[in-house]
Amino acid sequence: MKAFVAGLALASLAWSAAAADAVTVRLKWFNQAQFAGFYVAKEKGFYQEAGLDVSIQPGGPDFPAVQMVAGGNEQFGVTGADQILIARGKGVPVVALAVLYRKNPFVLFALKPSGISEPAQFRGRKIGLKVGGNEELIYRAILGKAGVSSQDLTEVPVKFDMTPLLTGQVDVWPGYVINEVITAREKGFEVNVIWPASFGINLYADTLFTTEKMLAEKPDVVKRFVAATLKGWSDAVARPEEAAELTVKAGNKLTYGHELAMMKESIGLLKPDDRPLGSMDPAQWTAMQELLLKGGFLKAPLPLDKAFTTRFLPQ
Repeated sequence: MKAFVAGLALASLAWSAAAADAVTVRLKWFNQAQFAGFYVAKEKGFYQEAGLDVSIQPGGPDFPAVQMVAGGNEQFGVTGADQILIARGKGVPVVALAVLYRKNPFVLFALKPSGISEPAQFRGRKIGLKVGGNEELIYRAILGKAGVSSQDLTEVPVKFDMTPLLTGQVDVWPGYVINEVITAREKGFEVNVIWPASFGINLYADTLFTTEKMLAEKPDVVKRFVAATLKGWSDAVARPEEAAELTVKAGNKLTYGHELAMMKESIGLLKPDDRPLGSMDPAQWTAMQELLLKGGFLKAPLPLDKAFTTRFLPQ
């Protein structure tokens, strides 16, 4: 990794004399510490050193990253790895470049007074459900692993406002351990967290991607962007306090305390083992595809060697 970054720094001497390549990265969601590595890479000059002029754009329901990048006006994006496979299943030629959150931050959680700490206790309870995305996929996989039928409980469609959980309208909430769980605790609620990984379910989460066209036409730009981005993430992991400060600067109405808590909680998800940041395991992609096929999110198996590439990752 050191040699990889050193090569990037040396090459930047040549790029500084030329016009920077302008690219846009579309995030998965609104600005927050979940994407701190990008802000760090921009604010600390890592992109500039790589000869890149990077525009970081927030995502969300109105600006879905896959559609924005596949449309051709934006070069890079961040989305769940499962969404890349689902998109390719629909003929959208997007390709994963690096997995950022190798341990998924999605969890199910309940307020501690409910006594709910495992899926077997969902029976007879009201369960908040975010319909249609990887949240539903993971939730249903958990039920299957735990031997609980959806007929045994009441599913309540929810969005992002946690009021139904905090006021007792639902008993279990689907959310991110790096966000909603932190928010609940900030409001004074103790919670029990149920990790999908405890049931052998771990879909790769935030994944950096581009298009087949970008890979074919501008592989050098892709290489530089991936390297500078991973350098930003490495710096964010090493200096979470500074990363939180830069996140607050990049966002709107963000609070330092919440973003710092999010960044610190993210570290173990970004780097759950000794492998380098961004690493991808082919076996994990295979397992993810099998889960998508079983859940009906894919109609047929895909050639996974087309769905992701490790050629731009540090060796």
